[in-house]
Amino acid sequence: MDHDIRLATEQLARMRAMTGYYHRRFFADTRFTLVVGLGVVVVAAVVEPGFVAVLAPVALLGAAQTAFDASYLTFARHYARALEGWLNRRAGTDVLVAAGLEDTYLYPLDRPKLVAIALDRAPTWFGVMTALYTLAGVAAYAFGMWATWEALGGGRSARLYVAVLGVVTALVLVVGLWWFVGGAGERRLRAVLDPVFGPPD
Repeated sequence: MDHDIRLATEQLARMRAMTGYYHRRFFADTRFTLVVGLGVVVVAAVVEPGFVAVLAPVALLGAAQTAFDASYLTFARHYARALEGWLNRRAGTDVLVAAGLEDTYLYPLDRPKLVAIALDRAPTWFGVMTALYTLAGVAAYAFGMWATWEALGGGRSARLYVAVLGVVTALVLVVGLWWFVGGAGERRLRAVLDPVFGPPD
């Protein structure tokens, strides 16, 4: 087997393993955040009402962590797509089609999206599940902010809590919109991959 083909095949296998891992990681982190969030609510209801102040940060960290998982999934998919295209051209065939299937069935690359929710086409089930978990996280975050305000009596501590968490949330949202919706992350990948493998087929 040609040395370059062997190396590309090994890297493709590595990227396919990585996409599988980060799919599992995405949903594992989502479930973990859900369980921790429910635990916070139970402790706040049964033991100490002020403990509800932990809920909004947990929801925010869960959202950021799952977006991080999705960013690695996107990274692996970009590299796998480039490798598949290169191998197909070398072999004179179109037998490697996983990248195209993922683009159609999961979420598209190089298109506007909110992490893994396509913004310019009909939804996929992956996008629907991502949206469902996102809405649940937003609801938990909003409830946590409101309940903390109530638990702290709307005083100075409550205002400080809302201000600090609000600033952190705004920063995360601004960077997330730039990285995902604005496509900054994927442009960085293409800047490295395209000179080596050429633009995607």
